[in-house]
Amino acid sequence: MNKSIGWSSKLFSTYHRLDKPYSSYPTFNFQQPISAFERFSALRDSSKARRPLALSVNIPFCANACYYCTAKNVVTKDRSRSAAYLRSLEQEIRLVAQHINTNQQIKQLHFGGGTPTFLNTAELRQLMSCLKDNFNIVSDNFSQYSIDIDPREADWSTMGVLRDIGFNRVNIEVQGLDPSVQRAINRLQSIEQTQTIVEAARTLQFRTVNISLMYGLPKQTPQSFTQTLTDILTLGADRIALQGFQHQPSKHPIQNRINATDLPCSTEIEQMLYLAQQMLTDAGYQYVGMGHFALADDELVFAQEHEFSQDEIQDHGAFLSCDIIGFGVSATSRLGNYHYHNTHELSAYQMACNNQQLPAAQGLLCKNDDHIRRSIIQALTCQFSVNFASIEQQHKISIQDYFRKQWPQLEKMQHDGLLILTDNALHMTAQGRLFTLAVCQLFDQHFSYDETINSARTQAM
Repeated sequence: MNKSIGWSSKLFSTYHRLDKPYSSYPTFNFQQPISAFERFSALRDSSKARRPLALSVNIPFCANACYYCTAKNVVTKDRSRSAAYLRSLEQEIRLVAQHINTNQQIKQLHFGGGTPTFLNTAELRQLMSCLKDNFNIVSDNFSQYSIDIDPREADWSTMGVLRDIGFNRVNIEVQGLDPSVQRAINRLQSIEQTQTIVEAARTLQFRTVNISLMYGLPKQTPQSFTQTLTDILTLGADRIALQGFQHQPSKHPIQNRINATDLPCSTEIEQMLYLAQQMLTDAGYQYVGMGHFALADDELVFAQEHEFSQDEIQDHGAFLSCDIIGFGVSATSRLGNYHYHNTHELSAYQMACNNQQLPAAQGLLCKNDDHIRRSIIQALTCQFSVNFASIEQQHKISIQDYFRKQWPQLEKMQHDGLLILTDNALHMTAQGRLFTLAVCQLFDQHFSYDETINSARTQAM
């Protein structure tokens, strides 16, 4: 794999996306109700097939409101609310576990939110104990048990408990370090707080330390972003995740608290992304897709260099080879052909669980078309290339005929230098890898690509 991914201002102006990268396809917020009967049936089918499982637990509470947030979190200072929520989680876990095979391997486990450490350490132990009582969870360094960390909501003691109960990977949410940026997004934290968590993770032998940053935040400049990267690089994280901020106050009301005039212009955003990829490459990181940069000895880099299949690349939060069971309000699941999320309403979620019922869910029954598109998108996000022959053989189709509507746009992308297209394969160019999301969206029938591409071109003028 090329260590240098190159840069092209033309590709940035035409194909840069601020949308959230694909961690699981489809990503659309579907409105089709998925009944409890359908979900129980999908669980039993997974059990019969003995497919490996990934568990994802959502803790929706945050003590403070971050103005950039896109999640449906509950902002509260009342820590006692976690106890009632934990009881509901345990009811949902036990109810679901009745329909799975106890021998099904739990290959991945993730706690996200919200702020998972809004739960106190006793509650975290209780929750993990409940999961271990009901699922085949083995605490070792071969499984991937990860948790999102807000450095303001954790310390050495917290990290010790997390390691003791089985977590071996941490994602430290930083976003930005410049004080003016932090005030604009209402997230005040110091580099020292982050350093404390990194040092604890290293001492306690967590396998992977990931730090998440954002570019394009209000009050952010190329200079301040460079300083943030410089400070973060001194911490020596295994991976650094970059996500572009997208201001959508009509979709995420909390973002109304951000002054649109404080947002950097497209030229400044381009400079930030260019500087990031240059600085990270110089520091020994390689781009592995979906905004993630990893050190050269990381398992993700190893997997890409040895051309493992996308099902063998088990990170980015993608859970690619597993059935996913999500627990908690808004939690997402993917079981066989069903892709759905629990209700976003906390009170409705707790009421259903406390009545020993599955919470309401909405989603999609995936058809063969979805599986074809998912295969292409997963290959692009994990390997920057798609082998058409294997997909054609599996699904008995001709890729060029099946995507005849998209083919002219793919040829245009090739002309622009974004990708290399042949009858048998599609490969992202070194310069195009940062903009793989644009190609993924072309294959997403739930995404209005033409509208987005025209919007991007208008903004670049």
